[in-house]
Order: sequence, then C-alpha cells, then structure tokens
Amino acid sequence: MLNKAILMGRLTRDPEMRRTQSNTAVASFTLAIDRDRKDQNGNKQTDFIDCVAWGRQAEFVCQWFTKGMLAIVCGRIQSRNWEDKNGSKRTSIEINCDEISFGETKKSREQGGYGSYDSGSQIRPEGNGYRPQAAPSFDLPVGNSDFAELADDDSDVPF
Repeated sequence: MLNKAILMGRLTRDPEMRRTQSNTAVASFTLAIDRDRKDQNGNKQTDFIDCVAWGRQAEFVCQWFTKGMLAIVCGRIQSRNWEDKNGSKRTSIEINCDEISFGETKKSREQGGYGSYDSGSQIRPEGNGYRPQAAPSFDLPVGNSDFAELADDDSDVPF
C-alpha cells in the first residue's frame, strides 16, 4: 500500500518537544496550509495539519524551526485513537514525518520574501550521522556535456 504525504506550510507555533519513557525525542507541531481556492465569500481557506517527528528529526525541528517558518514535510498519514480527560474516545489524524526541510532561506525570511526554497537543508532518519549537503548544482561546463543535439530531428512527434 502507498501512504505518502508531501506538505508545505507555515508553523502555527513553536514545535513542542517531549520524551518517551525510553528517552526518545518526540516533537509536535502544526502546519498551516492555504488551499488553492477561496470559499463562496472570497475568503482564503486554510488547513491545519498536525505533524509528529521522532528522534533526531524531533531535535532538529525544535532547534531550527519556530512559529511562522515555512517548512516542507514528507511523511505518512496516520490515525491515532486515544481517550480525553472525560473518558471519551477520540481519533487524531497526523503526519508522521520522514523528512523535514526548510521551505525558505534564512536570508529571504529575514527580508520578508516568500517562496524561496533551500533544497539542501533537510534531515532524514537513515544512517547514524547527519551531514548537511550543499544544494545540487546543475551548471554544466560548456563543451563538456554528454548531451548533444540531434542533427536529423524532423520535429515530428512519434505518436
């Protein structure tokens, strides 16, 4: 089965860190995600999605993310059943984070710009040590490319 969610939104509050009985870090935060369409009155609609990060990701989120920051989350949707203080059964739907990335650079955030994306700033749970990597560069040297133009291209689409 496939269960994959990719979300981009702003944190509604600072992440909240807790620890399990086995001392595993757990961070909870909520993303505010605007919908593409407006309602009947022309108002923007926003969804508030609860997210949970575990272990090193939880520590990373709590250290580097604050209220209002743009975050990109990849993970899986999960439901959780629990009882409230009154003994009523409740269900929560949340995203269990596999990857968390910055959605904007620090520079653009400080300048008040939106929409910048820093793809090199993410953390994944695999491996023992996280090593930040620079964003990939797609600048190819001129004349040193494996790509070449087709000389006899007749521009006909084959279907």
